[in-house]
Amino acid sequence: MFSNLRKFGVNHKKISILHVSNMCCSKIKASLKRLKPYMPLGRSYSSLPGLVGNDIKSLHSVISPPIAKIRNIGIMAHIDAGKTTTTERILYYSGYTRSLGDVDDGDTVTDFMAQERERGITIQSAAVTFDWKGYRVNLIDTPGHVDFTLEVERCLRVLDGAVAVFDASAGVEAQTLTVWRQADKHKIPRICFLNKMDKTGASFKYAVESIREKLKAKPLLLQLPLGEGKAFKGVVDVVSKEKLLWNRPSEDGKDFERKPLLETSDAELLKATAEARNDLIEQVADLDDEFADLVLGEFSENFDLLPTEKLQAAIHRVTLAQTAVPVLCGSALKNKGVQPLLDAITMYLPSPEDRNYEFLQWYKGDLCALAFKVLHDKQRGPLVFMRIYSGMIKPQSAIYNINGNCTERTATGDTIASSKSSALAAARRAEREGEKQHRQNSEAERLLLAGVEIPEPVFFCTIEPPSVARQPDLDYALKCLQREDPSLKVKLDPDSGQTVLCGMGELHIEIIHDRIKREYGLETYLGPLQVAYRETILNAVRSTDTLDRTLGDKRHLVTVELEVKPIETSSVTPVIKYAPSVSEDLPKVSQEAIENGIHSACLQGPLLGSPIQDVAITLHSLIIHPGTSTTMISACVSRCIQKALKKADKQVLEPLMNLEVTVMGDYLSPVLADLAQRRGTIQEIQTRQENKIVIGFVPLAEIMGYSTVLRTLTSGSATFALELCNYQAMNPQDQATLLGRRSGLNQGL
Repeated sequence: MFSNLRKFGVNHKKISILHVSNMCCSKIKASLKRLKPYMPLGRSYSSLPGLVGNDIKSLHSVISPPIAKIRNIGIMAHIDAGKTTTTERILYYSGYTRSLGDVDDGDTVTDFMAQERERGITIQSAAVTFDWKGYRVNLIDTPGHVDFTLEVERCLRVLDGAVAVFDASAGVEAQTLTVWRQADKHKIPRICFLNKMDKTGASFKYAVESIREKLKAKPLLLQLPLGEGKAFKGVVDVVSKEKLLWNRPSEDGKDFERKPLLETSDAELLKATAEARNDLIEQVADLDDEFADLVLGEFSENFDLLPTEKLQAAIHRVTLAQTAVPVLCGSALKNKGVQPLLDAITMYLPSPEDRNYEFLQWYKGDLCALAFKVLHDKQRGPLVFMRIYSGMIKPQSAIYNINGNCTERTATGDTIASSKSSALAAARRAEREGEKQHRQNSEAERLLLAGVEIPEPVFFCTIEPPSVARQPDLDYALKCLQREDPSLKVKLDPDSGQTVLCGMGELHIEIIHDRIKREYGLETYLGPLQVAYRETILNAVRSTDTLDRTLGDKRHLVTVELEVKPIETSSVTPVIKYAPSVSEDLPKVSQEAIENGIHSACLQGPLLGSPIQDVAITLHSLIIHPGTSTTMISACVSRCIQKALKKADKQVLEPLMNLEVTVMGDYLSPVLADLAQRRGTIQEIQTRQENKIVIGFVPLAEIMGYSTVLRTLTSGSATFALELCNYQAMNPQDQATLLGRRSGLNQGL
């Protein structure tokens, strides 16, 4: 197990000898073997890309570069913005691969799953390590589809920086907003790459404006495009006032010309670049005091004299402070603009030591790591991807899982330490500091690194094995897949005994079904896809229940009185309260039994059997006969809550989705008419180039199979994006229709 830990970056000066090159996942190397037998599986360090002349590095600095020379980054974007193609070009120009892969051909390095190659989309994040001009870059390519948002979330959690890729013809799109918010949440410095500048309709100005308006970010224009659409041929470096041209004879884009802009041959371009550079200097000076002092002092009369290095250093500081985002442009598919992007990654994004993590002070150089991803390998078992924040992991060494209070076994979001004693020592340091600052955090809260928030599934369906004899095989496959993908939930239907899959969308469940067939050899059968509704109540209800059972010679007697009432704030789990008379002498064991009973009762509501939310439960009275087991206490509490829920006025809550449809103006009317029939609400209609962008809300139940209908309505020209907004109450008529339909379905069964 321990030999399968994949190390991802470091950021403590005392451990610069850690071999971070091992973070490149073995699954990617295995896929390379299948695709390109001639491709080198290791990297030759005898000639690092970008080294000038006879720059000789020591073996130690090549294998374990200084922390300042490490970049842990991710590529994030809306689906089909060109993340994987950009990653493929980065790997090629850095010398990691010897030929260019293509998403359409299904031979890219990071799209290693069969499902990814068939669909041309990224489903699982993939990690690769390469070198660029003396820097070690650990890169993660993330998915762009909304069904796999968790993959992006858990990767961003461990990154130091990110590259946001945009389609230059579309600018900021629906999923762009989602991943940008995720990066904001984890305080990730980022740079923007306006991709597809060669595409018809590409607009540098429009894309930059959408970043400013929709993301509320301050774009720093480090480049200007030379042409747009089919006329795109290169970029202008605003910082150095040079033009970069990719010549037609160089089909792979490796060779390009870098020329200074001259008054004699580029008068107009030089003027526009000088104005852009002056604007950039003023922007950066407004955001960085150190740079402002420099500009207002030595170079106030003539910005042209300001050294390039000084401006680059200031841009680096501003990027780290996340007060602005550098913007570059290019076309990954046409092999233009990727090398300058690589330079910007090493120049402007932070190294691990540039990032400040408060929790590191508690560990004092001991091992502290976060397991952020788990993969299942048939030969090796579970492979755990880890971000190491301090300390060191050696082969065969024992590690302590703080979340699980155990050794060795890890799951996504687990915090890892070298030993239990090390974790306790860190807890004591954190406690002493907390007392100084009057903090009330628990020991666990101080020690545990923030994992990932697992979104609630919105779709579910039953899944059955080909025969009863294969049920254990299906259980094992689902257990492995759940460990890899925490957003996949599996439960047992208490009435039918069937296994139920709960996922983030139609594509998510479809991919899981396909993986079970391909990877585990099981031809399973899926039931109809159903929406994951929730339930709540509209009024407060009080209930009393007594459970009296004799098992053997032992009597178990519990009497419970409680109140269930609605709350205004949204809460997926019930808010639990105790009357003063109950809480005074309540043993901890009994309290745990009560809360287990409450949570169990709220898993299934009285209307649809859906989870109950937005309720508070107050325990007013509890009488327990001596010798009564905790199981009986839980059962009595659960039954009492179910009685209360049945007496209350009940309400079904349905998932409401944010919808964004991109459609040509000619097809706008039929699209709007169709959405009206689907109980959709239109917020606004924007104009993007020649297209209309319809933004609104629609119930998830009404949008199943929408892609086929939209394709028919628009002759295949429209696209759409969905994201869960919230759960809203159904109106009485729609609720009655749903309950009637479900009742008929159950009677038919």
